[in-house]
Amino acid sequence: MDRPSTPPTDIRANLASVTARIARAAAAAGRAPGSVTLVAVSKTHGVPSIRAALEAGQRCFGENRVQEARAKWPALRAQHPDLELHLIGPLQTNKARDAVALFDAIETIDRPKLAAALAREMALQGKRPNCFVEVNIGNEPQKAGIAPDDVPAFLAACRELHRLPIVGLMCIPPLGADPRPYFERLAELARRSSVPLVSMGMSEDFEAAVAAGATHVRVGTAIFGARQNI
Repeated sequence: MDRPSTPPTDIRANLASVTARIARAAAAAGRAPGSVTLVAVSKTHGVPSIRAALEAGQRCFGENRVQEARAKWPALRAQHPDLELHLIGPLQTNKARDAVALFDAIETIDRPKLAAALAREMALQGKRPNCFVEVNIGNEPQKAGIAPDDVPAFLAACRELHRLPIVGLMCIPPLGADPRPYFERLAELARRSSVPLVSMGMSEDFEAAVAAGATHVRVGTAIFGARQNI
């Protein structure tokens, strides 16, 4: 893609609006300013759109696919060494090597085989990106993620067997449902599991996620506009 999918001035304005909404939601919940990290989801958007966000001061981004991230981010990272890149999409075990090399955080650890593959790659590369366990918070059969009741055992295996740097839980609530009870359940799971970070909330519901205790919200469309083909 040669041009930004959304004009740079709009991306800057959208970022300012989303940031202000996060701050208001945090204040309404009695939370400290800056307690929520905005992950700007740049999946399907080209480098010009990302540059517009970088120029506006955004430094934390999310991508869904390893292959797409590999094409876009190495050059951007060389120019902006302070940026933070999160993998927020499903990860195949055969992409574990690239994921460890490319990302600062991997939010979609959802099965023992993947945990083992990531542990091997981290040992080989000497690099330890932060890890989030993806929870299938609605127990939906079509979705990836660890069932809520299985989270304690899976976390124990990730920490004790694989020695992964588990820092958080992540979820996507059922489509069309009121997200608030699902966000509250994930936050409670994190508290009970002594996990400090909670990644939940997207463009349509991030304020509810902040109210429930999200430390990270993943916002794409509200910043970059509709998804694009790159």
